[in-house]
This record gives sequence, C-alpha cells and structure tokens, in this order.
Amino acid sequence: MTTAVSSASSASSASSATAAALRRIQLGNALAAFGNGFTVPFLFVYVARVRELGDGTAGAVLAAFAAAALLVLPFTGRVIDRSGPMVMVVVGAVSAALGALGFGLSTGAASVLVASAVMGAGIAVLQPALATMIVRCSTPGSRSRAFATQFFLNNLGLGVGGLLGGMLVDEHDPASFTLLFVIEASMFLVLLAVLVTVRMSRPAAATAEEGAQAADGARGSGWGVLLRDRSMVLLCVLGFVIFFGCYGQFESGLSAYAVEVTRISTSTLGIALAANTAMIVLAQFVVLRLVERRRRSRVVALVGLIWTVAWLAAGASGLVHGAQAVATALLIGTYALFGVGETMLSPTVAPLVADLAPARLVGQYNSAFALVKQLALAVGPAVGGALAAAGAWSAYIVVLVLCCLGVSGLALVLGRRLTDREDRPGSVIVARGESTRPAVEEQPVGAVH
Repeated sequence: MTTAVSSASSASSASSATAAALRRIQLGNALAAFGNGFTVPFLFVYVARVRELGDGTAGAVLAAFAAAALLVLPFTGRVIDRSGPMVMVVVGAVSAALGALGFGLSTGAASVLVASAVMGAGIAVLQPALATMIVRCSTPGSRSRAFATQFFLNNLGLGVGGLLGGMLVDEHDPASFTLLFVIEASMFLVLLAVLVTVRMSRPAAATAEEGAQAADGARGSGWGVLLRDRSMVLLCVLGFVIFFGCYGQFESGLSAYAVEVTRISTSTLGIALAANTAMIVLAQFVVLRLVERRRRSRVVALVGLIWTVAWLAAGASGLVHGAQAVATALLIGTYALFGVGETMLSPTVAPLVADLAPARLVGQYNSAFALVKQLALAVGPAVGGALAAAGAWSAYIVVLVLCCLGVSGLALVLGRRLTDREDRPGSVIVARGESTRPAVEEQPVGAVH
C-alpha cells in the first residue's frame, strides 16, 4: 500500500512538473510572437521608405529572410535529436535577437540584408525546437490541446504586438522603428530566459530505440528514415499544399486581388486581416472541443472544403459590380473562413507529425515539416505575385480552388495509411484507459541530453 501511494504521489508530482514546464514554453512562445508582431507588418515599409533603400532592397530582405530559413532547417533536426532542443533554442533566440537589433541599427542595404538573414535563421530553428519541447511535455492525448494553445497564443501575441506597434510607429521618425526592433529583440531574450528554466531530459523511448538500432546494426540517417516513411512524406506533400494555398497567399496574391479586383481600400484590407485573427482567437478552443476526438485526416479534409468555399467567395467578390458592400463582405468572409480552417489545423497537423515520428527523431520530423512550410511560403507568394502581375485573376482563383480540393483528397488518402493511434489518438487512449502522463523525466536545468 505504501509503495502504491508513493508511486501515485511520484506520478502526480511528475505530471505537475511537466504541466508547469509546458506553461513556461507556451508563455515564452507567446512573448516571442508579441515581439514579432511589433515589426513583421512594417518590414517592407521600414526598408523601402524609412531607410530609403527602395522596393528592390525591401524585396531582397524578405527573400534573404526566407533563404536563411531554408539553409538552416535541413540541419536543425539532427542537432535537436542529438543534443536536445534547448541547444537550438539558445542559438535561435540569440540569433533572432541579434538580427532584430541589426535591423533597428542598419542604414545600408548590405547590413539590412545580413540582419534579415540572421533573424530569419534564428526564427526558423526556434520553430522545430519549440515544437519538440511541446512534444516532450505532452502525450498523444493532450498534444492536440497543447498545439492549439500554442497557435492561439501566437496569433494573440502577433495581433496585440501589431496593434501596439502600429500605434508607436511613425514613418517619418526612424527612431520609432528602432524602438520596435529593440522591443522585438528583448522579447526573444525573454523567451530564452523563460525556457532555460524548463527542466527536460531525453525521453527513455528515444534512448531505447537507439540502443535497439545499434544492436541490430541498423544504418541510415534521420533523413533516410523519414524519406522511407511514406505516411510522413505524404503528410509533407499535404503540408506544402496547405501552406501554399492559404498562408502563402495572405501577403501576396490575395491582398493584391482584394485591392485590385474587389477594389477594397487598404484600411478595409486591414479589417479583413483582423477578422482572420479575431476568428482564430475567438473560435480556437470551441473548435478544439469539436475536433480533438475526431479523425485527424477527416478534419483536414474538411478544412480543404472550407477553404474551397473561401476562395470561391473571394472570386465572387470580384464579380459583384455595383454592390461594393456585398463584395467587401465576401472578401472579409474569405479571411474569416481561412481563420476557421486554421483553428482546425492547429490541433491536427503538428501533433500528427509528432505521432508519426520515432521517439529518437522527433526533432528531425519537426524540422522537415518546418522546411516544407518555408518552401511553400517562398513559392506561394512567387506564384501568386506572378499571376497578379499578369492580371490572370480567374486563373489565380481556379488554381487555389484546385489546391484546396487537393488538400481534401490528399488528407483522405493519408487517412487510409494511418493507424487509429495516429489518426484518432484521443479516442484510442480513452477506450483503452492508457496513461496520459508524458514520458519526460525531470532533471536539473541544463541536463538536456
């Protein structure tokens, strides 16, 4: 009896410690998003207008940001899996802070490009590192809620940061932009200060997998294992289409369509973007309760259909002549529907990446998916911008409608490959009465293996 009580007490203590660690991770993530919100909406204006470096340099700055991410992500997962996510948190937070400070102090094209690359690389490696920390502090049953909370806090932080940044900034006063970048840099350092208090060790399952692999003489890098995992490869293809068809269009083709075809003002476009953020903030946990015990593949397929309706609404907004109020409502509805889909994806896709990954390669899988996301965010604006420049708006809407239908089709195909544990983990755990305690051992700060 004493042993049983002691075990129960130990389990409860470990669970509480893990929950506290997860809260600190989420807090740090929200603060970093808050800092990003101060500057991201104003990067183009800052470089092109405030520093008077021109639109070409501003475009190159955004390209350098994306290129740096693409360069570092292929190597990030290996470091996370071998040395622990905290190593990349330190590297990412310090790099992002230095890049932000560089932005604020730069006055020439060369220095602003370097700052962009340094910040882009830092933010890129933070993504899979934070995702891996969330995985280690959650279970298959609680993972959907953990990632949904992360997404909610990210959007809340970005929204509040953007609102406050817009109030502080003055296009005629470079010092006001320097202040924004200093605030952003400080938020990355606060993220680091919060996360170094998280005590985390390498999961026992990962060590056991590596021991079994060594005993069997198995070979193959993390990338080799991943590329042989057909379910993960299909999920990466699905992820590319998702990010290409939604996120990759927000600041390129869709914005251009809204202004040039629907003919809304830039201020109304801001309202549409706010509708997207508001939908996410208001609906995230309502949607979570509706989808967290449903099959992930079917939830993603439904997102594809919702986004298909969103793109059709966008197309219709450009066909309504002489009824600007209706056109504007359709366009704002498009952004709101995208928000609904995003709230459904946040508790679905990232947890699925984690559940597909072998315990010893969680960092590799998270980094690979982050790489796919960055590729889509680079290709999406390029394609959207090219179609916008050519004035091929009908083709633009058709391409995006087909992409969203492709999301639904790919999700259903993926669903046929997934096990019940991968596709509907919450229900499996409840049905079998499995433990919901994370396989994370608490160790002193810095004891990350």
